[in-house]
Amino acid sequence: MNAESLSIPLAQGMLLAGVLFAFGLIGLLVRRNLIFMLMSVEIMLNAAGLAFIVAGAHWGQADGQVMFLFILTLAAAEVSVGLALVLQLYRQFQTLDADAMSRLWG
Repeated sequence: MNAESLSIPLAQGMLLAGVLFAFGLIGLLVRRNLIFMLMSVEIMLNAAGLAFIVAGAHWGQADGQVMFLFILTLAAAEVSVGLALVLQLYRQFQTLDADAMSRLWG
């Protein structure tokens, strides 16, 4: 087996990345729970990473993998800061509903 037969076709990989990004965007817009909103952002970041990996594999460049490592680092930072904020908001308001928190501000 050569490397060409093991790679994911570009169109199918990009379609999968687009579907994952759409699911993340829908989850971000529809859900009001802060944990689910963070998870939706993670899905969107991973979809972008998948697109970079598929494109990099298609053109035989390592740039996609480098961008995916950057996205993983960004996602880890986002999760750590986001969960710290969620924990602090939960301690203050006793809810994770984003709408309830916006009503409390005025």
